[in-house]
Amino acid sequence: MANSKSALKRINIAERNRLRNKAYRSALRTLMKKHFKAVEEYAANPTSDNQTVADESLSAAYSKIDKAVKRRVLHKNNGARKKARLAKALKEVATVS
Repeated sequence: MANSKSALKRINIAERNRLRNKAYRSALRTLMKKHFKAVEEYAANPTSDNQTVADESLSAAYSKIDKAVKRRVLHKNNGARKKARLAKALKEVATVS
């Protein structure tokens, strides 16, 4: 257990930040899964509707990744790597169709 007031405060702040970061990462993973699922559906049935859904999911995931990097939940290289994976998945399907 912490012995000083400042140590107690740091424990509280660390816990608060941990919970906030956890929420960001969870939302990010959800958006990435939605994008991969949309890409999969677009690959199975390449219609303009499915392409629009895939593009919108990519945009939403990019936005969340950028916000996580800005708030230092993710390192910028980690964010760039995630964005590259998302773009690559869509590009592979789009070139085949």
